[in-house]
Amino acid sequence: MQEYEYEYAEFIYYKPGYLDKEEHIWPVRAGRSIAKSNYRVGPKRIECYSLHFVHEGMVRFEFDGKRVDLQKNDLFCLFPGRTYYYHMLPSESPLQMNWLALDGAKVKPLLELAGLTPESPFGKEMFSTQVQETSERLIHALACVERWKPAVSLELHGLVYGLLASLVPDTNYAQPTELAGWIHECMDYMELHATEGISVQQVADFAGVHRSYFSNMFTSQVGLPPLKFMQRIRMDKAKQLLKDTDASITEIALSLGYPNLYSFTRAFKIYYKVPPIMMRRTSS
Repeated sequence: MQEYEYEYAEFIYYKPGYLDKEEHIWPVRAGRSIAKSNYRVGPKRIECYSLHFVHEGMVRFEFDGKRVDLQKNDLFCLFPGRTYYYHMLPSESPLQMNWLALDGAKVKPLLELAGLTPESPFGKEMFSTQVQETSERLIHALACVERWKPAVSLELHGLVYGLLASLVPDTNYAQPTELAGWIHECMDYMELHATEGISVQQVADFAGVHRSYFSNMFTSQVGLPPLKFMQRIRMDKAKQLLKDTDASITEIALSLGYPNLYSFTRAFKIYYKVPPIMMRRTSS
């Protein structure tokens, strides 16, 4: 750390590359500091998002005419285009903070998931052990960057997402007020994973409801039981593969999650009333 007028600090800077811009989120800078007794910042306004993690001591954070006193394990965030003040408060330990500045269109909605908004830009007891370890790994990785490389960008993205994920509270979000909302999400989930042999229980677990409740509500909304809905997805895909590709019937069967050719052929014949080979012949 170098000595400055108000603190001892280490500043780390990062220049984003094209992968960072395509991902719409990237680190800008990071650092660590130990405050001097006259530590005071502001009025300050920045162009990105800057997370400050309190390791030791106390700090008074002021925003929009409000102020809050923060201590160890708390954090605050500077949002772009807004004016902030913060200064050290007397305590047994000097103020020690780490910070990480991020930019890109994805940052704000991800911070909102953690409960951090321009109107409420701080969090009490949010600097958990997991957050501390993840932020330290990210800051260390930034400090080790000598020049931009695609692999460096991918590693940093993983660490940034890991840090933001660790800030999101581990609580169950309320289901959408409209029943069709979560049913539609289940349909998308089934469309994505039906060929992987998922079960109705797995879809119910995804929805966060009991299997019987899920089956009843799904059937009433969609008009088909969930098992038949997944069967329809697989049969539609099978028909498309038979007509539009030269894949063998065995390959199609295994690709759609059937354990063998026999079980696929039997299911196909029951559904379409003709065997798959006949479907292929009539479409050629």
